[in-house]
Amino acid sequence: MPGLSRRTFTKQSLGSLLTFSLLETLFQGDAFAATIKPVAVRWLRELNQLSADLKDEHLKEVAWQQKVEELFARVDLPELLKLVDFDQLTKNLKLVDRGARGARFNFQQVDGVPTKLVFGKQIFAVKQGRSVVPHGHNNMATAFLILSGDFHGRHYDRLSDEPDHFIIKPTIDRQFALGEYSTISDDKDNVHWFKASSGPSYIFNIHVLNLRPDSMLRTGRVYLDPHGEPLEGGRIRARRISYGEANRLYG
Repeated sequence: MPGLSRRTFTKQSLGSLLTFSLLETLFQGDAFAATIKPVAVRWLRELNQLSADLKDEHLKEVAWQQKVEELFARVDLPELLKLVDFDQLTKNLKLVDRGARGARFNFQQVDGVPTKLVFGKQIFAVKQGRSVVPHGHNNMATAFLILSGDFHGRHYDRLSDEPDHFIIKPTIDRQFALGEYSTISDDKDNVHWFKASSGPSYIFNIHVLNLRPDSMLRTGRVYLDPHGEPLEGGRIRARRISYGEANRLYG
């Protein structure tokens, strides 16, 4: 470019980059945020407040489950999908051959969305015929919402722990369709297993951790084989297993 000094070229290039950056910011921020209705933001704030109340022991775990299920019952699913940016998140997501693929994400930057969330979040992606494998939880509460597809969902109460087994009892065994939900805590429906009836299928998950600081149990998942020894009263003695074995048997 004859007559164009290095200084002029640098200024013009920088100007172009700034213009592109500005456009990118607009498209990712206010321009897109304007399409998300306040009802979705309000729903997310309520969910965060319920989780804070649980963490601060203002709510018992079963009461949190009831209130979260009431909140999930009135979620505007299309608006939640926008807030999650679901299409972009799942566009190039590669599903695993066994078990579930977990995808982390951030909510869209919209005015009113909490910047600090009390709960963790992820989306599980599952091929048809594959599962979020049977597992229970220690020292945590979680909730699930079907975003796409449908699942055969099973829940069990975890009645007692033995060195190599859990005593469980079935509580829920049914199909879960788009927009349906369930919750789990140490006190109710602690064990669950979701198998995709169609695919790919997606579940929105939140989890609140470390609810019982004095607990001797390590916070997290425990895996088991729900096809265990039948006991009287509909109970089952379910063998403790590793994640690897759970994935081989049920993934």
